[in-house]
Amino acid sequence: MTTRSTSSLPGEVRQDRAVQPLEPDKSLGELFSQLGEDLGQLVSTQMELARTELKEEAREAGQAAGMFGAGTVLGYLALTLLCFAAAWGLSEVVPEGVAFLIVGVVVGIAAGVALMLGKQRLDAAKDVAPQTVRTLKEDAEWTREQMR
Repeated sequence: MTTRSTSSLPGEVRQDRAVQPLEPDKSLGELFSQLGEDLGQLVSTQMELARTELKEEAREAGQAAGMFGAGTVLGYLALTLLCFAAAWGLSEVVPEGVAFLIVGVVVGIAAGVALMLGKQRLDAAKDVAPQTVRTLKEDAEWTREQMR
């Protein structure tokens, strides 16, 4: 058993509690074996967590994509009909070709804005499995601490 002496003032020696190992009856080989088992179990747990997270996210993304696809097709049909109606209505004021050109330019600008907003949201959504990434970082730190 080892004791540690510390001094708070010059010339003063104070005895602290004895430093005891966590598992004194295990050999170094057994401790390293247990560390290897613990690390293996930790990696398995993290892989299972990642698999579960990704499966859940993929299911939600698939449902959202299906709804997005249906909405896109219906929106495209509605936009087409509204553009024709707007161009024919505008053709009462200006020549027909100019009316269709004006409507086409307006729709093109709206499409450009929608594309830019979509790109911004896609860039913001690139974080995949944030909980897994966070716990893997914590596990790496824990492993470093155990190796000291």
